[in-house]
Amino acid sequence: MKRILILVAISLFLCFIANSFQGGGGEATKKGASKKKEVQKKKNAGTKSYNPDNSGTTEKTGTFAINPQFDSASEFSDGLAAVKVGGKYGYIDKRGKMAIIPQFDSAYEFSEGLAEIGNASKFGYIDKTGTIVLPPQFNAIGEVCRFHEGLAAVVLGGHSNTGRWGYINKTGKVIITPQFDSADSFSEGLAVVRIGDYKTGKNGYIDKTGKMVVNPQFSNEEVSEGSFRIGAQEFSEGLAAVRIGDDKTRRWGYINKTGKVVVNPQFDSAGSFSEGLAAVSISDSNTGRRGYIDKTGKMVMTVPFDGAGSFSEGLAPVRIGDEKTGKYGYIDKTGELVVTPQFDWTLGFSEGLAAVRTGDDKMGRWGYINKTGKMVVTPQFDFTWGFSEGLALVRIGDNKTGKWGYIYR
Repeated sequence: MKRILILVAISLFLCFIANSFQGGGGEATKKGASKKKEVQKKKNAGTKSYNPDNSGTTEKTGTFAINPQFDSASEFSDGLAAVKVGGKYGYIDKRGKMAIIPQFDSAYEFSEGLAEIGNASKFGYIDKTGTIVLPPQFNAIGEVCRFHEGLAAVVLGGHSNTGRWGYINKTGKVIITPQFDSADSFSEGLAVVRIGDYKTGKNGYIDKTGKMVVNPQFSNEEVSEGSFRIGAQEFSEGLAAVRIGDDKTRRWGYINKTGKVVVNPQFDSAGSFSEGLAAVSISDSNTGRRGYIDKTGKMVMTVPFDGAGSFSEGLAPVRIGDEKTGKYGYIDKTGELVVTPQFDWTLGFSEGLAAVRTGDDKMGRWGYINKTGKMVVTPQFDFTWGFSEGLALVRIGDNKTGKWGYIYR
């Protein structure tokens, strides 16, 4: 009972602090800064949970659901999140209760009912009860090793850079024999694989039987010394951005799932399709013309910005100025600027809110805006992620000694 009373007192105290920040921290926000006040209490009073069909906020929005206490943590997925306590990883539920006791050297988000975990130098998979269903035996871990569409990319023999990549199913059966120098997750029935090294190798696409349906022909792009952008992107909305041509003439275009070029290579950069549009640029990636194309390749809008990202929930981030000193805002699908560029960094919208940073990457603070640009969670965090399953992962303190917790949507 004492513990409950203490937690209630802490929650009330944090709400009081958050409300104080909201009332006085609005000078650095957007075109809606003059409207800055707390959240819409009249509409949302008494609301206990987030309705994904309503972008409104509640009195709990931005307050801690799980206090900062973890050395490392992941977003929630399938109702659980990986957290690091005392040098080991376990999993918590949305109440902050430890559902799987810390016991792993590394751990990742759940995907399709299983999560990657590692002990020493080998990696395996657990289910949501914490039962090891595939003992640690694989030699690579990360996003590409999560299960997608029933299969996961793994390395058997050698390191991720020296071994061969193949695919397993959820029983651990090898479905596609390890044979590739690199492999990505399946998306819309196809996966990107590479034959050869990063610099001279070629990327193609396989189906779930391992059949090469689009022959390896797309080269990686070296964006800086030793850093490469994969020359073939995953399929999204039926199309994939690929890099076509020789070293001098190489440009980005789009193919369909048979490998047919449906949007001719003409762009210096090209993003994946999202909500029917893809961000592209022509000429120099820093000073060139930017805009959005539809699936026929038609430029449906040209935007007068120095940077443009993918659409998410109807809005896309745009930048005026360079990456270091420029300011970010958001446009809608007509190209209209709905949130004036004023932030030093932004993330895409998720569950109706977007994380934004005011200040530089060392001293700046992160908060959240709604789709009108109103600051609904005052910048106060040292780092944040977007909302997932009603909660957002936030950090108080620096990357080395700070602690991670979760706030309410």
